[in-house]
Amino acid sequence: MYLVKLDAIDSTNSYLRQIAKKEDLGKWVVVTADYQSKGRGQKGAVWQSERGKNMICSILVQLQSVKARDQFLLNCAVSLGIFNALIKYNLPKLKIKWPNDIMAVSKKLGGILIENTLMGDEINQTIIGIGINVNQNSFSRDLPFAVSVKQLTGKELDRDILLQEIIDSIRHQFELIFKRKYDELWQAYDQHLFRKNKAHMFEDKAGQRFMGVIKGVSQKGLLLVENQQEVVTAYNFKEISYL
Repeated sequence: MYLVKLDAIDSTNSYLRQIAKKEDLGKWVVVTADYQSKGRGQKGAVWQSERGKNMICSILVQLQSVKARDQFLLNCAVSLGIFNALIKYNLPKLKIKWPNDIMAVSKKLGGILIENTLMGDEINQTIIGIGINVNQNSFSRDLPFAVSVKQLTGKELDRDILLQEIIDSIRHQFELIFKRKYDELWQAYDQHLFRKNKAHMFEDKAGQRFMGVIKGVSQKGLLLVENQQEVVTAYNFKEISYL
């Protein structure tokens, strides 16, 4: 594994993409930074993080024989890798929120941004951006649902140790992909899904609000939500939001 540590950068994902174009760095490459000025999340959201307090990294993985249609397996592997690394810290109500946020006590502990490179109908490379709130004591009013490990446990963690634990855990999950143990990934992801089988308010892309129950996630990565008429609808990332 090739590891690059930076003080500050605009985006670890962007940096990793640029250096990957110039040279072959191997199957696994990790870039981590104390601070990034233009961190991104899902749907173009900005990832805010206090300098030197949290875990910010991007991981490049060279893949073989992973079909584009199975790309959500990467989300499952990364989410589960982080979840399994964090669970030993006894964080209350730790869950995975579809498509790939990490939650604790119904607040956002971390986020993931996955960017794939396709060659034909296969993914030959993926860049995984990860942000975990680790030692930050407070968050801006713009982030009322953010929480850190330190806020939940009262303990400050060594970010380098946590980074290695998360990388090792993600690599273990990717071995399941390489060995085509897809069902094992799906079952674990489904088991830890945030708000599964619980009523919750949603809003669809037309602006319609409704009470629904998450029934699971399809193998194409669509969220399956049952409405009050007991009709189950499959939603893509930008087609539904939690309220």
